[in-house]
Amino acid sequence: MSATTSALGPDVTGDRAPSQGGVIEGANPSEYNPRDPLTTFIIQAGLILIVCHALHWPLTKIRQPRVIAEVIGGIILGPSVMGRIPGFSEAIFPRVSIPNLTLVANLGLVLYLFLIGLETDIRFLVSNWRTASAVAFGGLALPFGLGCALAWGLYHEFRDDEGLIPIQFTTYMLFVGVAIAITAFPVLCRILTELRLLSTNVGIITLSAGVANDVIGWILLALCVALANAGSGVTAVWILLACVGYLLVLVFAVRPALHWFLRRTGSIDNGPSQSIIALIVLLALTSAFYTGIIGVHAIFGGFMVGLILPRENGFAIKVTEKLEDLIGALFLPLYFTLSGLNTNLGLLDSGIVWAYVFAVTFTAFFSKIIGATISARLTGLVWRESLTVGALMSCKGLVELIVLNIGLQARILSTRTFTVFVVMALLTTFTTTPLASFLYPPWYQKKIGAWKRGEIDWETGKPTAAHGASVEALGITKGGNERVRSLLLYLRLDNLPSTLSLVSLFGKTMPVTAQTSNGKDEASSSQPPDAQRAVRAHGLRLIQLGDRDSSVMTVSEVESYSRNDTVVNIFRTVGQFLRVAVSGEVAVLPETRFAEALLAKSRDMSSDLVLVPWSPTGSISESQAGAGDSKSPYIAFAKSLLSSKDHNVAVFYPNASKILPAGAEENPDRNKLMRVYSFSDIHRDVAPIPVLNKSHHIFMPFLGSRDDRYALNLVLQMCEKQGATATIVSFTTSESPATDSDWFGYKSTHLPEAVADRVDFQTKEVDDVTQAVLETAVATIKTDSGDNSWDNVIVVGRGNWGKSLSGLKGSEDLQECLGPVAATLISSSTKADVLIVQAKLGLEDHV
Repeated sequence: MSATTSALGPDVTGDRAPSQGGVIEGANPSEYNPRDPLTTFIIQAGLILIVCHALHWPLTKIRQPRVIAEVIGGIILGPSVMGRIPGFSEAIFPRVSIPNLTLVANLGLVLYLFLIGLETDIRFLVSNWRTASAVAFGGLALPFGLGCALAWGLYHEFRDDEGLIPIQFTTYMLFVGVAIAITAFPVLCRILTELRLLSTNVGIITLSAGVANDVIGWILLALCVALANAGSGVTAVWILLACVGYLLVLVFAVRPALHWFLRRTGSIDNGPSQSIIALIVLLALTSAFYTGIIGVHAIFGGFMVGLILPRENGFAIKVTEKLEDLIGALFLPLYFTLSGLNTNLGLLDSGIVWAYVFAVTFTAFFSKIIGATISARLTGLVWRESLTVGALMSCKGLVELIVLNIGLQARILSTRTFTVFVVMALLTTFTTTPLASFLYPPWYQKKIGAWKRGEIDWETGKPTAAHGASVEALGITKGGNERVRSLLLYLRLDNLPSTLSLVSLFGKTMPVTAQTSNGKDEASSSQPPDAQRAVRAHGLRLIQLGDRDSSVMTVSEVESYSRNDTVVNIFRTVGQFLRVAVSGEVAVLPETRFAEALLAKSRDMSSDLVLVPWSPTGSISESQAGAGDSKSPYIAFAKSLLSSKDHNVAVFYPNASKILPAGAEENPDRNKLMRVYSFSDIHRDVAPIPVLNKSHHIFMPFLGSRDDRYALNLVLQMCEKQGATATIVSFTTSESPATDSDWFGYKSTHLPEAVADRVDFQTKEVDDVTQAVLETAVATIKTDSGDNSWDNVIVVGRGNWGKSLSGLKGSEDLQECLGPVAATLISSSTKADVLIVQAKLGLEDHV
C-alpha cells in the first residue's frame, strides 16, 4: 500500500523516517497529528478545564450547579463566541479532532450514568410511592403532553435542517415530550441539600417524585432511541424486548450473584478494593457494550448496573468516592463543553426561531410547575409549599443536556433545534434555586412548621392559647431552677474524649441507699427527684457538603450513614457508660449552615442546652489545620450560633494539655492550637473510657449577669454527680457591691442535702475582677493525687456585666465571641477546661 493510500497515514518504511524532535526540530504542537492526537487533546482539555473553573467560581456565589459553567464554557469556546475569531476553531478544535474528544467524553458519560444509577435509590421511591407517584405523574404528564403538541410545530418547521435522519413524527414527538418533561435528579438533590429542605415535607415529596420522574424519563428515552435506530417497527419491538430481557437478567441473576460475591469478599462491610472496583467498572462497560450493540444508547447499560449495586453500609457511596473525582474533574467537563461547542447561537437568526425558543422555555418551565404544583396540593401541602415543589421539579440540569446530546448524536435534533433546547435547559436550571429560595425561605419554613404543630395562629403569628400562656412551653421553670433534661451536642472528632468527660456530669445519679429495719435497701430522699432521671443527650455530627456526588449520596442515605459513622457510634457506645440516654445522627450540609442546622435541631427536639466544643485547629473541618486567629472560620461559626437568643448555648473549650500532641509544649495562646486528628487518636483515647475513673472539680466566678444565673443552675445540676465538687465565688466591687446578692444567697442556702456538702459558696469584694478571677481559678484547681484523677472545669457566663474589667487577655474577636472573662481565662493557659454559657432571653422574667 502506498503512502498516499495508507489508512495509517504516511509510510514510515520509506527512505525518510518521521521527525521525532518535536518542537526542538520546529514542529508546531498546535497542529493536529492524527497519528499522535494526545498533544491536541491535552491543549483542548486544559483550555476547557481552565474556562469551566473560571466560570464556576462566580456562579457558585449564586448557588448555580457546575454544569451551568461547563455548558456556558462550551458556548464561549464554540462557534457562538471564540469560534468567530478567525482561525481559532481550526487551531484548537479542528473538526478531525472532535471524534477523539467525543470518545473520551462518552466514556466518561457511561461511567457517570453508572454513578447516577448508584444515586437513584429505588427504596426511597418505594417507601414514598403514593406521594411520589402522584407528584411525578402530574409533573410528567402535563409537560409531556404539551411537549408532544409543541413537537408538531418543531417537526414541520425544522425538518429540512441538514444532518437529520428521516424519522416518523411519533418518534420525534416522543423525544420532544421527554426533553420537556424530564427532571435532573442529581442537580435537584444538591439544590435540596444546599437549601436544607431534605427533611421537610417539600424535600421528601420532591426527592421521591424526582426519582420516579427520572426512572420513567430514562425508560421513555430508551424507547425513543430504539425507535429512532430501528429500521422498522418489528425491529423496534425486538430491541425493546432485548432491553427488557437484559434488565431482568441483571435484576434476577447478576444482582444476587454480585451481592453474594461482595459479601463473601467482605467488600460491603470493609469497602471495595481496587480489584472490586475494576470488576464493577468492567461490569458497567460490558453492560454499556450490550445496550449499545442492540440499538439502545450505551449509557443505559451503565445506568442499569448502577441500580443493582448494593446500598448496605454505604457501599454505593464508597464506590462513588473511588470514581467520581476523575469523572467529575475531567470527563464531565469535556462532555458538557461539547454540548456548548455544538451550540451555535448564530443559528437563532430569525423571529420564528426565537419564537420557538420562547415557546419551548415557557412550556418546559410553567407546565412542569403547574403539573407538579397541583399534584403536590392534592397530597395535602399548602399552596406555597406546592409551588416550591413545582419550581424544584422544573430543574433540568445535566440530565436534560444528556438527553439533548443523545438526540443530536442520533440525528433526531439538528444543531439549530439542539441550540433551542440548550438555551431552555440553561434558563430553567438557572432559575430553580433563586425561585425556590424566594418561595420557601427559612422564616416561612419556621412559621408553617409552628402552625402545623398548632403553636401559632396563622393570621396573626401569635402563640395560640394552649402555648402562649404556658411558661413551660418556653422551656422555663419558675424560680430560676432550670434543669437540663435534653442536651444537644455537636459531635466533633477532634474533641470527642474531652467532650465525653463533660457529658458524664449530666449522667443519671446513682441513688443513695439506706438500709431499713427489714434489711432492704431504699433510695434516700435527699437527692432531687430529677436526678434519678437520665438526661437525653442527642449528638449531631455535621459533615460539610462538598462538590462531589458522594456528598449528595450521603445526604440521601443519611440514616444508613448515621448508623455506620464512627464518631456517632463511639458516642452511642460510651454514652451507655455515662448513664445518659444517648442518640445520634449525621447531617450533611454546607459549612455556612452549620450554626443554622444546630439551632434548628435544638428547636425541633426542644433541647434545654446546645453544647458546642471548640475547634483546636481554628477551622470547622476536623481534618484541616487552621490558623485559629481572629479570622478563624470557627469564630465566625461560634458568633453565628451565639447570636441566637432563643436557645441556651454552651461553648466548651478543653484544656490545652489534653489536645496537644504527646511531647509538645503547650502554646500560651490556646486559640492558635493546630492539630490534625485521625480516628486512631479517638479510639486510643476513648477505648479505656477514662471518664469513669475521674473526679470533677468545677470553679465558677459569679458576676451577676443573666448568663451567670443560668450557669449557676447548671453547675448545681452537675454537682449531683458523684465525684463532682464545686467552688462558686461571687465577685463584687466597690462600684457594685451587692449584685444579685439576695438571689445568690438564696441559692447557697437552699440546696438538696446530697449536693450541699459538695459545693463551696464564697463571696469576695475585690478591686480588679479579672485578676481576682484568674487567681481564684488557679487556687481552686485540683491536681492528681494518689488514685484520684481530676478534671477541672471552669464555668463562666458569656455576658458582659457592665463592670470595669481590666487586664483582659485574648484577641478582640475572641473576647467578642466568648466574652471578656472567658477569653482571658483561655488565653492565660489555665489548667482547666472552660465552659462558656449563654442563657436564652426571657429567663430573668420568670425567676
